[in-house]
Amino acid sequence: MIRPGSEGEAMNDGTEAPKLEAPMAAESDEAAESWQMFANCLGVDPDLFFPERGASTKEAKQVCQGCVVREDCLEYALANGEKFGIWGGLSERERRRIRRQRALARAAQQSRTA
Repeated sequence: MIRPGSEGEAMNDGTEAPKLEAPMAAESDEAAESWQMFANCLGVDPDLFFPERGASTKEAKQVCQGCVVREDCLEYALANGEKFGIWGGLSERERRRIRRQRALARAAQQSRTA
């Protein structure tokens, strides 16, 4: 989920929206953001992707469904530790599960090669 111009703005619950982290140093700013121009969420109200705790994520996930850059968005969120909102069609909890699975897979791979 991209949020142009919304960094630091107040969210529905009165808290401040989390700031987007800079792209990884190995990537140029242009390359890191090029996928964003093709995102289904471009121009959609960012509040939709940052629902209050317990609120439905269904509408945000519907925007992501079929998005041609969904994988790029998800990988961006995973690589940059995005802890809030819907990114690549997944919630914070769903992304935590992927990070855990990947960490376990890396650990298993390392133990096989050690």
